[in-house]
Amino acid sequence: MSDALKLGIIGLSEGNGHPYSWSTIFNGYNPKKMERSGFPNIASYLSKQNFPDDQISGADVTHIWTQDRDLSQNIAESCHIENISENYTDFIGQVDAVLLARDDHETHFEISKPFLEAGVSIFIDKPLAVSVEEADKILGLETYEGQIFTCTALRYAQELYPSPQELEDMGPITQIICSTVKSWDKYAIHLIEPVIHFLGADVNILSTEKSQSKNTVSLVVNWDNDVVTEFQAMGPDVKKGPIRITYCGEENSVTKDFSDAFSAFKAALMQFVGSVRSPGIVIPRTETLKTIRLIEEGLK
Repeated sequence: MSDALKLGIIGLSEGNGHPYSWSTIFNGYNPKKMERSGFPNIASYLSKQNFPDDQISGADVTHIWTQDRDLSQNIAESCHIENISENYTDFIGQVDAVLLARDDHETHFEISKPFLEAGVSIFIDKPLAVSVEEADKILGLETYEGQIFTCTALRYAQELYPSPQELEDMGPITQIICSTVKSWDKYAIHLIEPVIHFLGADVNILSTEKSQSKNTVSLVVNWDNDVVTEFQAMGPDVKKGPIRITYCGEENSVTKDFSDAFSAFKAALMQFVGSVRSPGIVIPRTETLKTIRLIEEGLK
């Protein structure tokens, strides 16, 4: 493995600009071309960063494949990617690791399978799957421990967690109430995984109760540490609004909104690069599988 990791990126799924944002975090970008990417929010937050200082060093996105050659060309020109591949399997032998930057979970098994069988490390975008059975099927393809890295980058969004002083002021946490825009299958993970990370890998689910009103899905979860959580996704028709977590303690409460996509993505990608260089499980599988179990509960 060379000093600078070579990464291949796979995209794009509808409404998900990660091939643009993730590639930029490694390679930098062309601002004029990014303005024409169709993702104005990405262009906006990238413009607030200081490149190349804010890039991740020691790794470059060198190859790209999408289902559309023109789209691949656009992303490559926007994000300084040198090679456009005709098939994603062409990455094998050409890159050190793969970024599967699509959140259409239905494609994850098929696309990841050849890389996993070839022993290539892969970051699979959230959600890995929407059923524990499918997640186990994908994880079962690993040829070594930690070959798959998967998460929502929001688990690394520091603005979503209470500060030590806030925790002290709230007293013991009794309830956590969360809400997000868009669909349950793709966006509930942005709430569930950070909360499970906050509660700790050892906390267990006692019971769940789902309710639904039109497109809004709510899931109440009782945990064995006496905390009750409620996760709500407002449906695909609600496209604007905060991703919000409210922590309620015996003495006080505090509300946290997600606001810094760049820092969250960068932190997650840095964790992945670290796992490529030193293979091993970064995120406890118990957290990943509990997250997917709750996503599945909300889809029943």
